[in-house]
Amino acid sequence: MSEEDDEGLQVILNEEVEAKAPSCPHGPTLLFVKYNKKEGAPRRFYACSACRDRKDCNFFQWEDEKVSELRLLAREQNNKRKQPPFSHIEYYTRYRHFVSLPLIRRRFCQDCQLLLLSGDWDEHSSHSVLCDISVAQLRRPSQLLHPLENKKTNAQYLFAERSCMFLLDLFESLGLNKILCVGTPRLHELIKIRNSEGHHQVMKSLLMDIDFRYCQFNSEDEFCHYNMFNHYFFDAEQGYVTCRKFLLEEIGERVVLVSDPPFGGLVKPLAHSFKKISAIWKAQQQLESSVQEMPIFWIFPYFFESRIKECFPTFSMLDYQVDYENHALYKYGKKGRRQSPVRIFTNLSPRDIILPSDEGYRFCSQCQRYVSSENKHCDICDACPSKDGRQWRHCLQCNKCVKPTWIHCMSCNCCALKDHCCSKPSSGCFICGDKEHKRSICPQKYSSENVKQQKAKQKNRSPRKKKKMSNPKVLMRATTQTVKKKKRKEARLKKKVTV
Repeated sequence: MSEEDDEGLQVILNEEVEAKAPSCPHGPTLLFVKYNKKEGAPRRFYACSACRDRKDCNFFQWEDEKVSELRLLAREQNNKRKQPPFSHIEYYTRYRHFVSLPLIRRRFCQDCQLLLLSGDWDEHSSHSVLCDISVAQLRRPSQLLHPLENKKTNAQYLFAERSCMFLLDLFESLGLNKILCVGTPRLHELIKIRNSEGHHQVMKSLLMDIDFRYCQFNSEDEFCHYNMFNHYFFDAEQGYVTCRKFLLEEIGERVVLVSDPPFGGLVKPLAHSFKKISAIWKAQQQLESSVQEMPIFWIFPYFFESRIKECFPTFSMLDYQVDYENHALYKYGKKGRRQSPVRIFTNLSPRDIILPSDEGYRFCSQCQRYVSSENKHCDICDACPSKDGRQWRHCLQCNKCVKPTWIHCMSCNCCALKDHCCSKPSSGCFICGDKEHKRSICPQKYSSENVKQQKAKQKNRSPRKKKKMSNPKVLMRATTQTVKKKKRKEARLKKKVTV
């Protein structure tokens, strides 16, 4: 349910809407606008901010819908019922008690994803239980817990060790020693392990994640149960205070926000939340540093670049390929189109970010930034144009560099795949052809003429009935049925006349 993928669907983000929004188990909902082609008038509705599938969260309410008190009460009870069984304080109290137990009495329920105390054994006797949980395992909760795998809600693809170490070394070289980990549990736990070893500069870390299971392994100063799609703290005021306290920079401290959201998430709500965090950070800085921006590292696939830069014009995309330990495709070392498409978007200067030369990255003196070895500088464009790790080529007709598998189409007057469809423009509006806007905001989209054209196209697209009627057997059946119907009518009329 991304902004452009679903035709005619947009999300509205402002303070007035947020204040009126009803809540689901995942916090305040988002207000969407759905354009109805038949009626021609948009309809606004509230839906869950975190779940894109109604099976995961079935909340739905029209904006102008009147909700009864009984329904509101039932909704409130449902929201409470779907919250974690323990509070953050209770979870961490259990954790400290768990650590004090001897190794032979430390057990972890894989079905409930819960650290078990002695009094919990009978209740979980029929479940799959791990025994002898060591301190090393407790330090790596992302390996102990089952990663969430729902791609439409909260899929957890965990950073590989290579990507984590690159980020930590980079932050140390840039003097960034307070890491706000938004949806990056693997990075958070490696920071804590690295601090305990004592070989590197000490870093402070705060994990903000929607996965409440991490409450078991982190104190209130180290973890906030947080929904990044609506900037909602499940611990209410306590979570907000913890975040604000962490963003306060003292002498020798610099904060950086690192986020790795689900790839199917909405870009605009994510950017809205990051801007709110940045505003909290900026409000606590001194007057002389009020012009500066909070450093942000947004990790996302490269094909979202235009949407991210629409929200953050100062961001630039790095060539570094981020890989994941538990993802079948997004792994380091693959070539061509099989390599990881995940990149780092940041508001820091790319010139200051050194990419590892042993992995094939080099410094381009013309662009003044590090690029991949396959990203060759184009003298005509005066840039290293590649986005996907392959070597792009310059098209003189388009006057820009394009992917190596694309060819120039004389019908479309632009470059595209060899087997593309020429009936639609490859860029810009698919309705009027204007390259200044997309079809979602086209003024002609829901005009009467356009609706008639779309209905005519739909009729032409369904030739099944015509094919069936062209079959001689089907024609014979149809004629016999009509003849039988006529005979039945005549028989009924004769009966009435005789009566």
